[in-house]
Amino acid sequence: MPNATALRLPTYRRHKPTGQAVVTLNGKDHYLGKWNSKPSRAEYDRLIGEWLAAGRCPPKPQHDLTIAELALRYWRYADAYYRKDGEPTGSHDRIKVTLRILRQSYAHTLAADFGPLALQAIQGQLAASGRCRRYCNYLIDTIRRVFKWGVAQQLVPETVYRALLAVPGLRRGRTEASEPAPVLPVDDDVIDATLPYLPPIAADMVRLQRLIGARPAEVCIMRPCDIDTSSAATWVYAPASHKTDYHGHKRIIFIGPKAQDVLRKYLLREKDAYCFVPAQGERKRNAQRRADRHSPMTPSQARRRAKRNRRRAPGDRYAPHSYYYAVRRAVEKANKDHERHGSAARIPAWHPNQLRHSAATEIRKHFGLEAVQAVLGHKNMIVSEVYAEKNLALAAQVMQKIG
Repeated sequence: MPNATALRLPTYRRHKPTGQAVVTLNGKDHYLGKWNSKPSRAEYDRLIGEWLAAGRCPPKPQHDLTIAELALRYWRYADAYYRKDGEPTGSHDRIKVTLRILRQSYAHTLAADFGPLALQAIQGQLAASGRCRRYCNYLIDTIRRVFKWGVAQQLVPETVYRALLAVPGLRRGRTEASEPAPVLPVDDDVIDATLPYLPPIAADMVRLQRLIGARPAEVCIMRPCDIDTSSAATWVYAPASHKTDYHGHKRIIFIGPKAQDVLRKYLLREKDAYCFVPAQGERKRNAQRRADRHSPMTPSQARRRAKRNRRRAPGDRYAPHSYYYAVRRAVEKANKDHERHGSAARIPAWHPNQLRHSAATEIRKHFGLEAVQAVLGHKNMIVSEVYAEKNLALAAQVMQKIG
């Protein structure tokens, strides 16, 4: 947390030899005019406002700023801006990757000298690195965003940013960068084969997400206080935070009887506590391991205590990435178990995002695309098309009769 000295504004002072007002910014005195006059106060406010907008940094001539200095100043801004509920967003990590790539080759290059050819060189390096095409384009767009911010802060000439806009993104089929694999629904048979190898709490999260079609993050942050259980037919879940709330969109998730049966026991905890707590699951797992133990514990084992300085203690809730890794580890355990028993069957790798696609596909099959849009909370039906796979079986039946 910054100390009080760092947050204190430079003071408006009187310069006795000249009778002028003065303020010192980053070691440099700025004279403001006659002391205690309205013009001098207005000039003080202007300088302080620009100084704060520049991140409490002194103004620097545009032709002297290097890429490394620009990246550092942008990171100070982005580190504070790209946060949600105090936690870094996904953009936070991708910006960090972008700035690292930018500094690797052009740290000492002047920002004013960075042009389209330099951006195309980075683009070629990204395409050859094995990253997918869409991710490469995202990183290139982030570099442009850095220079756009630099223009707004009067650190970079405006012509530099306009020149970078002339570089097109990588096009499908015209680059060596790979195409991202589409996110497909996961079969219920695959889910059922994975569930026995998941921790009990994570298994319930999978069952619940498959039934309600929520995003993984929306399942992770469930709390009893966010769920209205006044109606027995369908409960109403309003996430405290969701992907599109910065657009002002509201997200309402309905929970039917099957999902209620999964969730009911988790609503007995404190109202503002998270429903799915990994520490609780770990305690149950350790208790089960002790119950399944065949040999008695030795005296030294009985005296053993849990490590106090463990690198990462279980959190107060599952995070999307820990939920993802729980599923991945369960798939790996299931496949090893099959190999151990001489079975050639393998469970394909899958992740929690696919559960949302599975729910969307089932909803479309029985109720249509408009129902998908309503349940998944999409503002545009085109987005619902991406999540709900077309009913190819129905198309085959139609063509079998009329084709």
